[in-house]
Amino acid sequence: QVQLVESGGGLVQAGGSLRLSCAASGTIFSISYMGCWYRQAPGKQRELVATITRGGSSNYVDSVKGRFTISIDNAKNTVYLQMNSLLPEDTAVYYCKLQRGSVPTSGDYWGQGTQVTVSS
Repeated sequence: QVQLVESGGGLVQAGGSLRLSCAASGTIFSISYMGCWYRQAPGKQRELVATITRGGSSNYVDSVKGRFTISIDNAKNTVYLQMNSLLPEDTAVYYCKLQRGSVPTSGDYWGQGTQVTVSS
């Protein structure tokens, strides 16, 4: 049963923009404390990119600060990641996660991943 559906990935030139969306069922969204975006590049470990609480408090990894914006629409049960000024090093599979509490647990919900490729 698919509970998180990601969309918005694709191929873009360096300097371009993409917006990722992560739509959740109302049930799991209502019990989640925060939304997160991770990414995993080939041969590298999965990296936490940005987080946002249901109340709107956000945090970012240093490498994307000033370029990426995470947002949450509680009415649409959706978490977004607006990515501007993309760089080739942003190329990765991006995953969204809805986290039940303030720390990760095995009960958190993951999306299937969406590929983002930035060409130089």
